[in-house]
Amino acid sequence: MAGPQLFTRAFVLAAVANLLHSLAFFGYLHLPGYLSDEGADELLIGIVVGTMAASAILLRPFVGSMLDRQGRRVVARIGSVIHVLVTLAYLLVDGIGPWLFVVRILHGAAEAMLFSVLFTIAADVVPKERRTEGIALFGISGMIPMALSGFIGDFILARAGYPELFIATAIAATLGGLCAWPLADSRPPEQAGAGPRRSFLAVVLQPSLRPLWLMGVSFACAMASYFTFLKTFVEDTGVGSMGLFYGVYSLSAILLRIFLGWLPDRIGPRRTLVPAMAATIAGLVVLPFVRGDVGMAVSGILCGTGHAFVFPILSALVVNRAAASERGVALSMFTALFDLGMLVGAPLLGAVLQKTDYAVMYITAAGLALAGGIVYGVWDARVAPARAVTPTPDTDA
Repeated sequence: MAGPQLFTRAFVLAAVANLLHSLAFFGYLHLPGYLSDEGADELLIGIVVGTMAASAILLRPFVGSMLDRQGRRVVARIGSVIHVLVTLAYLLVDGIGPWLFVVRILHGAAEAMLFSVLFTIAADVVPKERRTEGIALFGISGMIPMALSGFIGDFILARAGYPELFIATAIAATLGGLCAWPLADSRPPEQAGAGPRRSFLAVVLQPSLRPLWLMGVSFACAMASYFTFLKTFVEDTGVGSMGLFYGVYSLSAILLRIFLGWLPDRIGPRRTLVPAMAATIAGLVVLPFVRGDVGMAVSGILCGTGHAFVFPILSALVVNRAAASERGVALSMFTALFDLGMLVGAPLLGAVLQKTDYAVMYITAAGLALAGGIVYGVWDARVAPARAVTPTPDTDA
């Protein structure tokens, strides 16, 4: 779809930094395998995964305020340094003990800062008329690492071990930091130094934003099922592989964003959001019953289709409904939703899995997505009937 330029220097630099940092982050999709080798059960794995999410959530108010007060550049540089150091700290982990949880807390700090700032920079620099499309295309820089990390992790672990995997993530984080370092502060000139108009809590409780938070959390809880337990599912059943699932998952999301990323801006976000959520639910229901690579690929395609549209639609709606001076706070909260989903979803689904089996656990995850989608649809139509379809000016709070 033709329109104002998307691929500016700032957009491309932020996207490459996001790609490299995400490559490091997604390398830890294999961490449940390490934890399982160390004797952790499903519930403990969920708790370890959730520790990083809890850390990221608690830091979001601070990160959001920094983005709007001190600027994007400061957060990008500090986050990059922490990320490099924490990936190296995994080399000092020796089993499941206090140091592992310290490392996970620091990892959450890096994730909170980097995902918030790079995402906010992208939202700052994309043209308003192509916001959903621009955010969707920027998101490809996070989808590619998801696919590559599965294959790279499988490759490294088949020939070496987890220390070598951690070293690989440290290299990726270092390269990402080098790309993030020259990023300029992309705040609107009139907002630089002004800070947010309201407190973090006031922005979070804005009525038109509340349904978006609910939708984001329910979707993230559903995602926690495969982000946390796909590794053990593959190992326990011998079906498919991490690389296969995340490869087709990412490829389907990337292709849809490239060729149909303009769809929500053209026909309206709600008309696109409903089938995207339906695809995710279907993928989760299919996953525990797959018996070969074809079934695993089908599940990955369905889940990837949902990922292709749900994230950019919700994020564009957040930007449209938040004031420009509060964009950093609003997007910090938005990125925290997925940490919150992991924090709640990973232990909850781990407990379900411990008491039942993979089929019940994945169907439970699908039910969470379905329930969240239904409540969101009713709630959003009541509090923001016009905004649910048509973007509004940045200054409309």
